[in-house]
Amino acid sequence: MRMMFRTRVEGIENIPGSGPVILAGNHLTFIDSMILPLVCDRTVHFIGKDEYVTGKGIKGRAMAWFFTGSGMIPVDRDGANGGVAALMTGRRILEEGKIFGIYPEGTRSPDGRLYRGRTGIARLTLMTGAPVVPFAMIGTDKLQPGGAGMPRPGRVTVRFGEPMEFSRYEGMDRDRYVLRAVTDSVMAEVMRLSGQEYVDMYATKAKAA
Repeated sequence: MRMMFRTRVEGIENIPGSGPVILAGNHLTFIDSMILPLVCDRTVHFIGKDEYVTGKGIKGRAMAWFFTGSGMIPVDRDGANGGVAALMTGRRILEEGKIFGIYPEGTRSPDGRLYRGRTGIARLTLMTGAPVVPFAMIGTDKLQPGGAGMPRPGRVTVRFGEPMEFSRYEGMDRDRYVLRAVTDSVMAEVMRLSGQEYVDMYATKAKAA
């Protein structure tokens, strides 16, 4: 993968060497979740669809080996309690002093623009006190347009911003105005790092339209 994706990394020193950290960034295509763990010295844990590790046959076993080995934790996100399960999983990872990677948009961008963030990111940082390190994937959509098929080799940039902390909002993880403010501030930094156009709409709504 290092040979296939000639990755330029900027700001890697912004990731603390120990303790809980939330990596929050944009999501352009499927290979984002392959490249992020590749460029970090510490293991990055992230939520993935449980179907990635339940496949049958040689292909299914290979996918399960790859995703679990790269730090993915399978969760049934489509179930009635999928959102709660994902949130609690992230909280557990952070309370263990590890890195949790998350895409606040909740899904891949349908057109390369940056969409409104879900407030789960805010709840996680307020519940755990973990700093948020924003990041931007640049160029992955050119290597795997639409997220379909095998990606082609090429240059990718991963840019990390300075850690953001929200201790001033401690104990306010149920205040929806605070959650929105925290989420929007993280997304504003992701937008600055990525240079993407921002759309004040959820990506899922844009896809449905």
